[in-house]
Amino acid sequence: MSLTELDTDLRAERAHLDASRAALRRMRERAEALFATGDKVAGDAYTAEQLGRHMARRVKELADDPTTPLFFGRLDFGDLDPDHAGREYHVGRRHVTDDLGEPLVLDWRAPVSRSFYRASARDPQGVAVRRRFGFNAGVLTSFEDEHLDRGEELGTASRILTAEIERPRVGPMRDIVATIQPEQDELVRADLADSICVQGAPGTGKTAVGLHRAAYLLYLHRERLRRSGVLIVGPNRAFLSYIAAVLPALGEVEVAQATVEDLVERVPVRAVDDPAVATLKHDVRMAELLRRAVEAHIGSPTEPIMVSDGSFRWRIGLDPLHRVVAETRAEGLPYATGRERIRARVVGLLQRQAEARRAESPSDAWLRRMGKAKPVTEFLDTVWPALTPDGLLHRLLTDPDALATAADGLLTADEQGLLHGRAPEADGPAGNGSRSVGTKLGRTPKATRWTAADAVLIDEAAGLLERPAGFGHVVVDEAQDLSPMQCRAIARRSEHGSITLLGDLAQGTAPWAARDWRESLAHLGKPDAAVVPLSIGFRVPAAVVAFANRLLPALAVDVPPAESLRRDGTLDVRTVEDLVAATVTEVRAALAHDGSVGVIAADDTVDRIRGALADAGVPTATADDVEAAERVTVVPATLVKGLEYDHVVVVEPAAIVAAEPRGLHRLYVVLTRAVSRLAVLHHAPLPTPLG
Repeated sequence: MSLTELDTDLRAERAHLDASRAALRRMRERAEALFATGDKVAGDAYTAEQLGRHMARRVKELADDPTTPLFFGRLDFGDLDPDHAGREYHVGRRHVTDDLGEPLVLDWRAPVSRSFYRASARDPQGVAVRRRFGFNAGVLTSFEDEHLDRGEELGTASRILTAEIERPRVGPMRDIVATIQPEQDELVRADLADSICVQGAPGTGKTAVGLHRAAYLLYLHRERLRRSGVLIVGPNRAFLSYIAAVLPALGEVEVAQATVEDLVERVPVRAVDDPAVATLKHDVRMAELLRRAVEAHIGSPTEPIMVSDGSFRWRIGLDPLHRVVAETRAEGLPYATGRERIRARVVGLLQRQAEARRAESPSDAWLRRMGKAKPVTEFLDTVWPALTPDGLLHRLLTDPDALATAADGLLTADEQGLLHGRAPEADGPAGNGSRSVGTKLGRTPKATRWTAADAVLIDEAAGLLERPAGFGHVVVDEAQDLSPMQCRAIARRSEHGSITLLGDLAQGTAPWAARDWRESLAHLGKPDAAVVPLSIGFRVPAAVVAFANRLLPALAVDVPPAESLRRDGTLDVRTVEDLVAATVTEVRAALAHDGSVGVIAADDTVDRIRGALADAGVPTATADDVEAAERVTVVPATLVKGLEYDHVVVVEPAAIVAAEPRGLHRLYVVLTRAVSRLAVLHHAPLPTPLG
């Protein structure tokens, strides 16, 4: 193609971009107008409310960011394709049509767009030419073509593809719709019914795969998932803030995001367990212990029921009462539902007697009165007493006999001692909100200072009493750190839906970190889910990956080593005398390059480093503040999981390793956060595997 033809094509593509943006603006204006007048066209208040909610969502979905390309590719189909012969489609982040409804931009999730990611010289899928566009701040600057019908395919040699993958970043995570690779696309487009587990090495895009799968499923099953919902579960608030912009950029604005702590937030957490106690509480045996504790409250009828009803007295004998309890137990209902079922059946027996004597059906008011009659409620409290989740756990932790009964054959005497080894406190104010060490047991559940592990157990108990609302699809990231009991908390919310499990066993840092995905999947209720490895990385440079991979033999996990296609980037490992001064110098040097800078250190040294940078005139942000204008973020090693920075400065690896039992795993996480340059500064000797 001559320079004149290139220039002509570039002008035409820019004109198409302008026309597409104008069409998107008109689509949004029409949605805004309908939103403003919806109450006038709706037939009733309920319809008006529903229409208003739908149009408000639609207005958000049609938002346009002028700095983000509206389309990133084009497909030109050859004459041999029966469905699209001679057609060309621009592929972008959302569907844009002209005023006549003709598509100007196809959503990347549309069936025909699949060929943009899957077509190759070996299998063109009817595509003659695949075009990729280069952009700078939303301005179309270049394009490159692959003539698949002639056997031409650039692959990772694509200049535009490589530039987009390696583009420096500041702020939240971006979508990857322009760079999805075929093996990633296969996971993104997996069926809604399929649960999958992605074992992803650092830089392989597993987080992006999970988020884009959520967006794809919402596109394909919009109404179904709008009713049941999609949930993203992340390891901490910093991570959720980092990924929060991805789905809105793809037009999806109604996806719930939460940490596991958010999901189980039934009691305030105001204490911290000793590691041994926390590990025991997260053990899956606690699920059976709690089930037994609930079952222990179910009793047997000991005497008939006599209920006065005006001039009548109704009697229910022991045999039918025993049948009521036995039938309800056999149904396996949640405990609270079973209690109400018992009540309803007892009232039903009373109703039959009343109908037989009066020859008419009692009123609803009569049924409600019988359900609240003292003999009925006393019977309920005897055979199926009301329980609360925190009350159940409080009794187990304060009553050694109740715990021993439930724990018989499950926990050793020493383990039981760990659970109830703290003396109760007197009733009174819980304090100023600071967290104490270990569960502080008050005389009542409300007066108790609960720990995070207690909250998981209370949620398990709540699941035994009542079924929580579930989601149609749940994406769980950094899942290697989920305990069996945390997995069960997620399983209760995805019992009738599917999950996308994302993680890397090598990055497991919790005391209960997974060593085998099959065990985690069993606890999540998806034992047959496929486990798919992603080992080829596109973000972390090869030199950085090779350095981090030195740790793998010491991590005792069976995962394929990460490989990287990136041959750029730098690795600099230096011994320094003054760690803080060297960090300031390294950060100043990093700021000479484009992109973000992450300084990662052991938690107890973060404040000192931030102070030194502030004294040197270098403004910094925290991991939670992803929208901050500052390019430098100082992050505790314990909060860096899932985050990425162009230039990473790791301060004293030995201190990071020494800070926790699985310190080498933590260091592996820390070393793989760099997507361009990694500087490792140390005064103490490096951990042995790195040497």
